[in-house]
Amino acid sequence: MQTFNRAIYLVNGNMDDAQIEQELNQTLPKLAASIKQLKIIQTNDLEELVSCSREAAEHIDLLIIHGGDGTIHQVINSIAPLPKRPTVAIIPGGTCNDFSRMLGLPQNLKKAAAVIADGKTASIDLGQYEDSYFLNFWGVGMIADASNNIDEDQKARLGVLSYFISTMRTVNQAEPFAFEMEIDGARLAGEAVMILVMNGRFIGTREFAGPDIRPDDGKLHVIFVKNSNLTSFKELLQIKQDKTVLSDLTEVDILEAEKIRFHSPAGKPIDMDGEVYRETLGEVKILPGHLDMIIGE
Repeated sequence: MQTFNRAIYLVNGNMDDAQIEQELNQTLPKLAASIKQLKIIQTNDLEELVSCSREAAEHIDLLIIHGGDGTIHQVINSIAPLPKRPTVAIIPGGTCNDFSRMLGLPQNLKKAAAVIADGKTASIDLGQYEDSYFLNFWGVGMIADASNNIDEDQKARLGVLSYFISTMRTVNQAEPFAFEMEIDGARLAGEAVMILVMNGRFIGTREFAGPDIRPDDGKLHVIFVKNSNLTSFKELLQIKQDKTVLSDLTEVDILEAEKIRFHSPAGKPIDMDGEVYRETLGEVKILPGHLDMIIGE
């Protein structure tokens, strides 16, 4: 277990004051008792969130991020290129909190703070796509289209359910696209409705990738979904079952990789950790053990 002397606690400022006060009341007692110097910063916007994390990184030994997957993604991208990076801890404060689930962190705020106070850490892999980084996944096809189709008002009202509604809407519109890539130097081409490059195994709170996918194994797992039919979704859900023989799957293929270079499709948006980007072509690779992070059981 590790002890921390100097920490910054970043709070995403998109919450109202009453919600922030309520959530801090659940997390601060445990954290303040275990960290010698703890500074709380409530950011007003994304730009401030990114600049605060980057500027503080070399002066602290723990960076606590209170927010959802989008907030985590932006902060990680701000500190990943730095030569000196603090240990990172997550207080799950979003809709899905997928990567915190992968790290075994409780979704209850008070319990998550207790895990951080215990100080159990692990060196966690990070995915890199050109000059950007991802903790959980990189995806093209249905995954990016579903993110684009999310209704923000619906998300505010319905939470996780809005992701499933968007997914169902996207499935009805999905068409296969041609792809060409190199996986660790081997050329591969075909058609798919979705390609996922996984470092984690949760998307939209659902665990659908196998238990052999870990964020500390030094590998990426590339999942190809060939069609948007019932068989494809059944096979995606079957991946995590120990008895599943991957070679028996007909609509889903899975490969391990350290480096992937995409030659096509061009012009399709990509999704990294739920954030949509506008380019597809480029290199995706694994950075083994790039971040020290607080983990649960």
